[in-house]
Amino acid sequence: MNPSFSSTRFFNPLMLWVDVALTTNEMLLSAGSVIQMRTERMAKAGLSPNEVDLAEFQLMGHEKLAAASESGAAMANQLHTTQFALVNRAVKHWLGSGLALFSLATSTTPAQAVSHAEAFGNAATRSAEAVNHLSSASARIVQRGLKPIHAKTTSNARRLSIEQA
Repeated sequence: MNPSFSSTRFFNPLMLWVDVALTTNEMLLSAGSVIQMRTERMAKAGLSPNEVDLAEFQLMGHEKLAAASESGAAMANQLHTTQFALVNRAVKHWLGSGLALFSLATSTTPAQAVSHAEAFGNAATRSAEAVNHLSSASARIVQRGLKPIHAKTTSNARRLSIEQA
């Protein structure tokens, strides 16, 4: 069986990392507006904030802790379920490629060289596919970690902009 690259699997990590970049960008833009609105609120409240201001200020700390703990748990769960198995598989295929390359280098006949070259090509393809899967799994871990922080940041930006209007 000759493994081959499927274009959708090959570009999947790229699309996953693009999604991570876009999500991070949206989160950072929302965070900037939330920081601005909350800083203005603190400045207006001065030394005598009302109950609504105090509730908002307390909410800031609670939200950050909740989002950070949810993010950490999501990343740990995703890491546990996928990453370790994929790292083992990638190392196994990498070592297999090294062995196949060594066999190719020590071939003594043209027939052996052709056979070992084919084995090396197959091993290298399997290694590349394993690294591809590892990259996809890494992107999914980052996505899981960003999700709760992104959700809270964007919802705060919407809520605070409505309150401010």
